[in-house]
Amino acid sequence: MTRATPRPSPANDPQRAWRRHHLLVRVGQALMATGTVVAISHWLAHLEVFGPGQPPGWLDLVAGYPTGALLLIAGAILAGRRRPTTKNN
Repeated sequence: MTRATPRPSPANDPQRAWRRHHLLVRVGQALMATGTVVAISHWLAHLEVFGPGQPPGWLDLVAGYPTGALLLIAGAILAGRRRPTTKNN
């Protein structure tokens, strides 16, 4: 019976750390884009571009500007991550 060699930890595997970093940055960028779409669509709803009538009050508090802002902030935090460093650098 042969033993499999243990996988190096993410701290010791620069390729794995880079892939994880790249994935998190892309997820952050997607969240920022989603937040922008939410905020712009909410603004357009207030301008009555989609038809007459304003969004209900609860929608204003839950799915309007606050949600867009939270998505933008969370995405910026993820997308603004620093590159992982290796112990050899």
